[in-house]
Amino acid sequence: MIPWELIDSSRVPGTGGELRLYRRGREFSIMANGAELMNSRAHGSEDALAELACSRIADRPAPRVLIGGLGMGYTAAAALRRLGAEGRVVVAELVPAVVEWNHGPLSDLAGHPLQDRRITVREMDVALVMKGEKQAYDAILLDVDNGPEAMTREGNSWLYTPAGLDAARAALRPTGVLAVWSAGPDQAFSRRLVQAGFDVDEVCVRARGPKGGGRHTIWLAGRGA
Repeated sequence: MIPWELIDSSRVPGTGGELRLYRRGREFSIMANGAELMNSRAHGSEDALAELACSRIADRPAPRVLIGGLGMGYTAAAALRRLGAEGRVVVAELVPAVVEWNHGPLSDLAGHPLQDRRITVREMDVALVMKGEKQAYDAILLDVDNGPEAMTREGNSWLYTPAGLDAARAALRPTGVLAVWSAGPDQAFSRRLVQAGFDVDEVCVRARGPKGGGRHTIWLAGRGA
């Protein structure tokens, strides 16, 4: 078997954590503190995060989407495919190296989404974006960690708290949707979404899409009018 090759590594701003980018043949993996965050062979649930959320808003004039976490670009690419020419996607990515990787060794994987004129990348914490904008987005997609209870970066936990959910709701336009990716189900988080005033659908998706793979969870939380 071809061994994994370390391509690059980067510290996560404001933490002692480190991201590492590995390659094995045509396969890529991003690791954090010894745990795999994403793999280029298993992006079906990242695609589904965008497809499920954007299908609810695609018919709106000039829909605007915020994505927390660039990853390997699959979620951004899927959102762009679902939105029309007037749609706009803002990606908040905390680690500048991840943006560089998506312009470099990872750029082919999702079809060069960062070259699309409809996308803007902001190198900052998605929490700060949500706090700074009110009723600005038709959809907010969060894929910044392994889920509400599977943190690789402690600072991400705020997003899943009542305060974080209130900030997300305030940043959404009326009848907007908050979509959250997780490695698995979490009943406590489902309850927090309801308590924050969202109408919640919980969907099980496969890591490799139609090819199967592990079961991941996506929450689709509607803001209401």
